[in-house]
Amino acid sequence: MTAPDDTMTDASTSTMMPAVFIGHGSPMNALEDNRFTAAWIEFAGTLPRPRAILAISAHWWTRGTAVTAMSEPRTIHDFSGFPDELFAVSYPAPGAPDLAADIVDRLAPLTTVIADTAWGLDHGTWSVLVRMFPAADIPVVQLSVDARATTADRLAIGAALAPLRREGVLILASGNVVHNLGLLQWHELDAALDWNTEFEQATRSIMTTAPATIGDLSEHPHFRLAAPTPEHLQPIEYLAGLAAAAGTTAEVLVEGPMMGSLSMTSYVVR
Repeated sequence: MTAPDDTMTDASTSTMMPAVFIGHGSPMNALEDNRFTAAWIEFAGTLPRPRAILAISAHWWTRGTAVTAMSEPRTIHDFSGFPDELFAVSYPAPGAPDLAADIVDRLAPLTTVIADTAWGLDHGTWSVLVRMFPAADIPVVQLSVDARATTADRLAIGAALAPLRREGVLILASGNVVHNLGLLQWHELDAALDWNTEFEQATRSIMTTAPATIGDLSEHPHFRLAAPTPEHLQPIEYLAGLAAAAGTTAEVLVEGPMMGSLSMTSYVVR
């Protein structure tokens, strides 16, 4: 496993830390080398060393918003049917209770945020970070995806978190733009069904030109195919809010339609 450059310098308050949406896919990406994990590693190597990481994972989908507030978050193996080697992976990054408390305060005008001490780091977070920052020495907190929130709510939360980027915090949203496991074509690794391609193109157009209009995706004719359940798509709305707050757009970090009905496409806001 290749680690980012050890010469990474600490982020300063004058540095605008990029924010990123990662299409995380299978937790096996924690172990397997492919073009997606290579892109994650390369991206991490371009960053100043984050003071902390705020992860927004599709796999913590809650009624209301919560943030992990423990000093030692556990590694959650929230899956089954994978090799023992994957269950042996641990990501013992420290937590950041002070950052969690700060997030509770920042978001208070928008929503009540619960300081949670039971969750930890699920695979939407650690299967990505173990490739990006394998030393696990950067504090990590997770913010849950609020299932009851509207797209406008998630855009507003993303915007409210934007000042953290100037404070050395890497904001990492993790999900999948297209996530229909029921229609996977397992032996077509780099293939995309037509509707997948069309939804991907619509998402790319919005994120690279007008991120604040991300809610328009719900009117796309293939929305229900792309997001039969919404939790994997919703994290990108937080990134769209971050982009809108900065008056900028996102760029594609790595393209990723695959297996017919999945997308690993990732976006970065600089």
